[in-house]
Amino acid sequence: MIGRKNSGNASPLLLVLLVLGFFFATYNLLTMLIHNKSSSLENWASEISDPNTVENSNFRYHVALTATDTPYSQWQSRIMYYWYKKVKDMPGSDMGKFTRVLHSGKPDNLMEEIPTFVVDPLPEGLDRGYIVLNRPWAFVQWLEKATIEEEYILMAEPDHIFVNPLPNLARRSHPAGFPFFYIKPAEHEKIIRKFYPEEKGPVNKIDPIGNSPSLLEDISPTWLNISLRMKDDPQTDKAFGWVLEMYAYAVASALHGVRHILRKDFMLQPPWDLEVGKSFIIHYTYGCDYNLKGELTYGKIGEWRFDKRSYLSGPPPRNLTLPPPGVPETVVRLVKMVNEATANIPGWDALTSG
Repeated sequence: MIGRKNSGNASPLLLVLLVLGFFFATYNLLTMLIHNKSSSLENWASEISDPNTVENSNFRYHVALTATDTPYSQWQSRIMYYWYKKVKDMPGSDMGKFTRVLHSGKPDNLMEEIPTFVVDPLPEGLDRGYIVLNRPWAFVQWLEKATIEEEYILMAEPDHIFVNPLPNLARRSHPAGFPFFYIKPAEHEKIIRKFYPEEKGPVNKIDPIGNSPSLLEDISPTWLNISLRMKDDPQTDKAFGWVLEMYAYAVASALHGVRHILRKDFMLQPPWDLEVGKSFIIHYTYGCDYNLKGELTYGKIGEWRFDKRSYLSGPPPRNLTLPPPGVPETVVRLVKMVNEATANIPGWDALTSG
């Protein structure tokens, strides 16, 4: 979530709350990087005040979900919104209102079901096939035109499910965000310096996050500009691939002097995270493939599987088969939560794009 620039009755010190930077990572990315997961994130956190010693602002945050009107995006958005409504008023939640920022340029058939604000996509061809570039452009337009009551914003994605009530975790001048172990600015210093000059300081001032500036209205244009510049640079485009927009957000935040409280409990990513515990969000970007013994067969289609990409053209059916015995709690919980949502959302099987 992200603090906003002063507007209406908001305080002039509008801070980023939580940056969930949850994006379209490539399907096989983790296969290459999973063994590096135990990176020294504590080094980043040590540069920031201990969050347990600073009082929370207790301000509610606005949940902003960026999405398209494709069936693939729609069914995920419906599940996400179902669970937002379930946990919004639970003890420990600081959730405020909800907006699906629809960057398709026209209303769709979810307008009455989900609170939605329509913005334009980038001009044709400008994204060069990288549809994620529409995300920063969507935020620029939404923040410029919309009336938002809350002083904090959670930037969310369709493939997020709230598994526990999420409080406002920001502390004074520091937003909070999930540390992506595969965002490694120091390993790409030569490329990063094209966008983050040496006079700004060492590269380790760039946090390993996805999206999270402190003054969102100030940083969003920078985020968009750097995303477009990175995409237009062949070396950068090749190096960062589908996480390019995440690097752009991290660099934009650093250019504005923003550092983050890094929270590993922000998000779970099945099948790699095994237990739910007190974490807040399940991010189901990776396929979950298992044999009937409950053994992970990642990279090979399993005898049992759940992969959101199996449902590109329409929603998954109701009452998906549960995983076999031995599959981790996170995967079981994910499928049960999908099943609960689809059982209770009216017209689940009938809805199509349009």
